[in-house]
Amino acid sequence: MIKNQWYAVLESKEVRKDRLTGVVRLGERLVFWRDTDGKVICLYDKCAHRGASIAAGKLTENKAQCPFHGFQYNGSGKVTLIPANGKSSAVGGQYRVKSYPTEEKHGMVFIFWGDKTEDPLPEVPHFDNLDDKFSYTTTIHYWPVHYSRAIENQLDLVHVPFVHYNTIGKGNRTLVNGPVELVKDNRQIEFWVYNEKDAGQTPKKSDELPQPDETKQHIHFIFPNMWQNFIIEQLRIFVAFVPVDESNTAIYLRTYQRFSIMPLLKQIIDYFNMRFSIKVLNQDKRVVITQLPIKTELQMDEKLIHGDLPIVTYRRIREELKK
Repeated sequence: MIKNQWYAVLESKEVRKDRLTGVVRLGERLVFWRDTDGKVICLYDKCAHRGASIAAGKLTENKAQCPFHGFQYNGSGKVTLIPANGKSSAVGGQYRVKSYPTEEKHGMVFIFWGDKTEDPLPEVPHFDNLDDKFSYTTTIHYWPVHYSRAIENQLDLVHVPFVHYNTIGKGNRTLVNGPVELVKDNRQIEFWVYNEKDAGQTPKKSDELPQPDETKQHIHFIFPNMWQNFIIEQLRIFVAFVPVDESNTAIYLRTYQRFSIMPLLKQIIDYFNMRFSIKVLNQDKRVVITQLPIKTELQMDEKLIHGDLPIVTYRRIREELKK
């Protein structure tokens, strides 16, 4: 994983005020809850005393209480009470666990994962063209691959007519022109797809294709783990590729639309958009889980082609951020 980044890790509705939520993210056990002001708290889920899961405990007076010996943790990860020592006993500073900065945007919980402590932290990245005028639905899927493999699949121009031959890949458009690529601040990749049916013509180069137009259909990826398919102004597909550990990824799939504000019609559109998107995602999963190795690197034993440009760009930027 890339350190010192804001990672989307959960949906906001998964974290509540009345209970602790324990998950594995970025290879670590983490515990989440909301304080009395609704702010999301995130701590490393291993009690400083004997290593038990704090998430297996309960909330008491806005503190997380370990289920083993009752140690209580505040939102900064400090132990405020050791019951065996008595309520009036002071608690030493060594009794604490790591806490992670949190933010919420567009119904997602982000944590700043790394060792950077200076204030202020960088701004939480997101797609500025997704606003509250959209309605959306979310489903969560788990793939037994490193998150880099899952991301690269969504940056792959070449697989569409083969993996998705009866969905988004209809038309046998196997010839890859370009692509046209735009890199922003070395943190964002956008590219426009101009695949077409092969009639013996030579693939066009990027400078022979229309220049980037962010109002037209394109793919947009923001490091470290967010992806958007800008289909049209009124319809988008969003994915947060959430690293669980080195071998597993939680895929938060959302369909966004703003065709209708009428509740019933909106629900019908959301339902069918999601059913179709899940079908496409499952077509991807069937192939991606067979790839070896399950984690990608900048230099690998692969023979890439010109259509793999977005993947090459992703790997280059990822490697630079890791360093």
